[in-house]
Order: sequence, then C-alpha cells, then structure tokens
Amino acid sequence: MQNPSCLRRLTISEGGARGKAQHAIAHERLAIMDPESGAQPLFAAAQRGPDGSVTVEEASVIVAANGEIYNYKELYAELAADGFAYAPKTGSDCEVLIPLYLKYGLEGACAKLRGMFSFILYDQRTGFYGAARDHIGITSLYIGRGPDGSVWIASELKAMARDCPQLEQFKPGHCWRSDTKDFVEWYKPAWRALEGLPAAPCDSAKLREAFEKAVERRMMSDVPWGVLLSGGLDSSLVASVAQRFLKKKVAAGAGQWMSALHSFSVGLVGSPDLAAAAKAAAHIGTIHHPYTFTLQEGIDAVAEVVHHLETYDVTTIRAATPMFLMARKIKAMGVKMVLSGEGADEILAGYLYFHKAPDGAAQECDIPNFKGSLLGRFSTRFG
Repeated sequence: MQNPSCLRRLTISEGGARGKAQHAIAHERLAIMDPESGAQPLFAAAQRGPDGSVTVEEASVIVAANGEIYNYKELYAELAADGFAYAPKTGSDCEVLIPLYLKYGLEGACAKLRGMFSFILYDQRTGFYGAARDHIGITSLYIGRGPDGSVWIASELKAMARDCPQLEQFKPGHCWRSDTKDFVEWYKPAWRALEGLPAAPCDSAKLREAFEKAVERRMMSDVPWGVLLSGGLDSSLVASVAQRFLKKKVAAGAGQWMSALHSFSVGLVGSPDLAAAAKAAAHIGTIHHPYTFTLQEGIDAVAEVVHHLETYDVTTIRAATPMFLMARKIKAMGVKMVLSGEGADEILAGYLYFHKAPDGAAQECDIPNFKGSLLGRFSTRFG
C-alpha cells in the first residue's frame, strides 16, 4: 500500500495492516465490540471436526469490517445447527463473517446479516477477494481504480484520491467480486416488486414492536455509549426505549459498562432545542449534558467538517457542524457510540415537505430520494 497514512484518522483507537502478494488490507478500528481481543483484520480460527480432521485452516480467510452485526450470536447458532460449528477466536461480532462466507459464499453470507456493515474479505486458499456493503449503505464505502488496473476499496475517499483517477460509491446492497471484477446485487427485497400505493392500514402494535427491537439491537456495545436528545419526538422515543431496556439489563446484572444512560444535546445559547431536551431528559431520567456553541465556533469548524464528511452539500454540512462540535465533547467523556433519532423523518415522511405533497402518489414517489440522504446517518460513532 503506497500511502497507508491516508487511512489513518485522528479519531482512531487502534489499527492493523496485512498483505500478501498483490493484495493488502489495512484497518483502523474504533473498537466498540471486544476492544481487548477483536483487533482487525480478523483471521479465520482453525477448526476441527468430530473426527479430528481440519475443517477450517488457520488464517485461511481474512476479513476487515466496519459496522456492527446485530444478529451474530444467532448466526453462530444457525451455523452449528447446519453442521458448521465455528469457535471464534475473538469476541468481535464481525468474525462471524468468516464462517458465513465459508458455508454460504459471499452473497449468501450477506443475505443472512442484520446490521450496518461494509467489509472486504480475502480467501488465501484461492486468491479470491470480495467486498460488500449493507442493505441501504449506512456505512460508507467507495471503490476506485488505479492507472495500473489496481482496485482500491475504502470507507473514505481521501484514502484513495491520490492514487485512483476513477472513484465511485460502492453500491449499497451489492458485493464486488474479484473473479468477475464486477458488482453483484445480494439485497433483493420483495417490496421492490410491489406496484401502486400501500393499501394496508398501519398496524401500530407491530410498528411499536419493530421500533423497540431496533433500538434494543443497537444497544450492543462493550464500551460506554449514550443517546443524542433534541427534545423532539424521534430522539425522545429512542432515548425512552433505550432507558427502559438499560434498566432491565442493569436489574438483571448485565450492565457491565454503565448503569445509567447519558444523553447529549447541542445548540446556540437560548436555543429552544436545549430547553426541550432538558425537559425530555428530566422526564426520561437520563443524566443529561447540554452543550452550547457560538456562531464563530461553527464557522471555524466548517473546513474540518467538510474534510470528514467528504461533501460540499450545504444541507449536510449545516446539520453536521453542531453535531461535530458536540461529538468532540462526547468523545472527551470516553463515549464512543450514541443512538439518535436520525432517519425517522425521511422514512416516515415527517418533514413539512411531505405534508405539502399534492397527493399520496407524489409523496410515496419522493420518499426514496430522501432515503438516499440517510447514508451513514443512522448511527453516530466516535473514535
């Protein structure tokens, strides 16, 4: 790798690089799950069958992943039930990608994942390498091609900009395979084939159950975490559900890293959001941390915000600047991950823009455009 320093970010806790022949994998890890032994890249752990024969060779497959696999424990159980028991070497949720690939192949492995992820995998037995990105592209991923025909894949454009004249977004819900040198779509939901407007009435009970389960899944962490709280409906609901589940965990003796939920808000002095957040936090019972910033502090941060976001989109930068200033302070408290209410307005048409749609068809048609603006915004993590 000619410029590994491009992959290093100021917010990273640990890193690793491995290479063989013409391939190289480098990873900078935030370390939310298993910070003690889950260093990446991850290597296949040697496995033996009941008769003592080798079923998986040590380090035969290498994986570097960004994200979280929420159903990794269920997947290990499913593999065992399918006759492919795998004893992981680490406690990382991402190690499950190795046995899934060995059992089901690249696309088959992706189809079983529930989570937010992007990863690259190298099979040392065959020389095959592949990469994949989650269903809707929550985690960032890009692919570039060098003038010598080399293929580069990274979570940030700045890692490849100097070496790749051709750059593009890695397609969400797709894999890239070295044997075909092309993308393959692995995410093919049935709802894409539906025609017309939804006709079934909203089932509030099912919506609530799905929402609560989604919040609980995202509470998976081996390090301290918190919630962003603006005092609005979306973030308040997330914080309320998280608080309820955390109390249950603590009561059951499972609150290893934290026994109380911390919430965070940001705004200019006198901001109504700060007042609303404080009121919501008092009702929910979180330990609340309100932060303020000045217009000059926001202006001073814009260049760095653009550097990290890798976009000049005005709306994105405007929304991200106070979040960036708050993230610095949250990181200083030792918190690496937060939950937020981001995404609800886009998915459930909460913006005033949608209410002004001339009819249901126009509103339904435009929701996918707003979903595109969600990429990378559902989960906020700090290194």
